[in-house]
Amino acid sequence: MNEYDSNRLADLLKKTGYERTEDPDDIDCYILNTCHIREKATEKVYHDVGRLKKSYKNKKKPIVFVTGCVAQAENNEMLDREPYIDAVIGPQSYQNIPKILQKIKNRKKNKLNLTNFDVIEKFDSLNNIKNSNSKTSSFITIQEGCDKFCNFCVVPYTRGPEYSRSVKEIVKEAKELVSNGVSEITLLGQNVNAYSFINNNVVFKLSDLIFELENIKDLLRIRYTTSHPNDMTADLIQCHKKSKKLVPFVHLPVQSGSNKILKTMNRKHTREEYLAKINDLISARPEIRFSSDFIVGYPGETEKDFSDTISLVKQIKFLNSFSFIYNKRPGTPASKQTSINEHIQKKRLIILQNLLSDIQIKENSNQVGKVKKVLIENKMKNQNSYFGRLENFTPVIVEKVINPDIGKIINVKINNFNKNNLFGVKENMENIVAA
Repeated sequence: MNEYDSNRLADLLKKTGYERTEDPDDIDCYILNTCHIREKATEKVYHDVGRLKKSYKNKKKPIVFVTGCVAQAENNEMLDREPYIDAVIGPQSYQNIPKILQKIKNRKKNKLNLTNFDVIEKFDSLNNIKNSNSKTSSFITIQEGCDKFCNFCVVPYTRGPEYSRSVKEIVKEAKELVSNGVSEITLLGQNVNAYSFINNNVVFKLSDLIFELENIKDLLRIRYTTSHPNDMTADLIQCHKKSKKLVPFVHLPVQSGSNKILKTMNRKHTREEYLAKINDLISARPEIRFSSDFIVGYPGETEKDFSDTISLVKQIKFLNSFSFIYNKRPGTPASKQTSINEHIQKKRLIILQNLLSDIQIKENSNQVGKVKKVLIENKMKNQNSYFGRLENFTPVIVEKVINPDIGKIINVKINNFNKNNLFGVKENMENIVAA
């Protein structure tokens, strides 16, 4: 979502005369767009600001903004600690950045703190901003905030309560992206499958939105992320069966395979309930694959709890998953709990990541010799090869392409692999069935 927000910010500022630049001597304003999910995010901001101070020690100081979730969480403390920062701007106040820039340039205001939660104003203001950085694959934020309050997570405090954009706005943005050459759209939200927009007493859910987007002629693929198991409803599961453009791939964070830890996390679902959702999705779409998020070494996690996570991974065989050692996030309920031994945390993370890596390697090796559907995204820099992805998000390097077919889905015969990528050539045989 930060990538999406950053691109929208760039487009917003372009309308006011600002352009992106890589030349340090040409920079008038730095915007540090931040994420607060991971450890030491706040300290990284101070490190980056310190680097700027050093770089511009003998030069004119640029305007420095800190935006995003770290700005939302730290706001006044950040301004007090680091005078070099001119403004902290929360995720729901991006639309005000041009005004803030002008105020600071005119010296009408030295320091600004904009960290309110006016998400409606934000989307109304940014609705007409075209994403000029769109390529073959692009993002659309359809939902922000979260009401789940998992005990380890800062999102409800930094992004606010759940808010869903209108179907009309989203479809309009999607059509603009497609007209700019986008073939694949990923629908974004902190809890994307909680999407719920009410119009004239009619409730539009994520499944309804997907079917609306299917009507866009040149849109080839639809994805969504990130989901919560409790919002994987029957209609969305059936959407995977009925939709012609929704990919058979779901990122569905579980965090732990242990019922005890899930309860401690306040996830509000059990291991068995999670597996039931997975099985329902497989029944609806047999070829569907999954990725997930895992927190290792959560307070109170025993060897048995960790073993439950390992067995869940082996059972489902997740692809492209993310795993992290638990880190305390200030202000969350879990931060008050006693952390387990750091050495144990690291040991368990290595075990889990090795297992996930083995699954990915085996999956990639099984694709050799097969013909797969690949959406070509772009030409690789300094190479006579093209980059694309399978429906399950696995990257594919396509070699010796005469007709680049950027933005199209082509049949590619896989002839090699490594842990992270598949390699292949365009399959020119007619009437071949692509997997």
